[in-house]
Order: sequence, then structure tokens, then C-alpha cells
Amino acid sequence: MKILICEDNPLALKALSVVLERHGFEPVTASDGNEAKALLESVSCDLIIVDLHLPYLSGLELIKYLRSDLRKKTPVLVVTAFSDAQVQRQAAELGISGYIVKPFNPTDLLESINAILKH
Repeated sequence: MKILICEDNPLALKALSVVLERHGFEPVTASDGNEAKALLESVSCDLIIVDLHLPYLSGLELIKYLRSDLRKKTPVLVVTAFSDAQVQRQAAELGISGYIVKPFNPTDLLESINAILKH
């Protein structure tokens, strides 16, 4: 299964990629909002993992683009260092499938991914 990871921190991006590869997923990576937007237009993914604070386009803007412009219902898992209730509400209104606050345990990430993909 192909998973798009949108994360601007190079170490976090690499760590997420390695965890996913070790568990049989095929990660596709983007380090900023514009790169992620281009990938959303050209690559079909089973799940999108997105940080909220990305250069050029924020994670919320990216999710809005995915839902409104591309009209895709691809599951989205938000992985962010910010646990602000208003941001969580905005993300929920955009139809995200999950929200994980950094730092997190890789086991928790994998459990969330597997639960989302089972639906």
C-alpha cells in the first residue's frame, strides 16, 4: 500500500519512511506543501500522513485542496507537534481520519494506520 508522507523535518521524514517500509508499506515523500500538492495530482495513494506546518502550503491547506479541488476521499492522518483544539477541530471538519501529536511511539502510528486502512 502506498502512503504519501508530507513532512518538512528531514529526520522525521526519514524515520516515518523507514518505519513504514519495515512494515510493508510503500512510502512516497514530500518535504513541503507544493511538492505534496504535485504528488497528490499525479500519484494515487492509500493514505496520506501530513504535518500541519509545512512550507508553502500548510497541512490544512493541503487537505482542503485534496477534498475540494481534487475531490478525493483518501484517508488523512495528521501527525503534528501542535495539539491546539481549534486546529484539531478544523482538521476534523476537513474529514481527517486521525490525529497524532509528536513525539509519538512508532507502534501507536502503525496502530492508527492499520485502523484507518481497515475502514
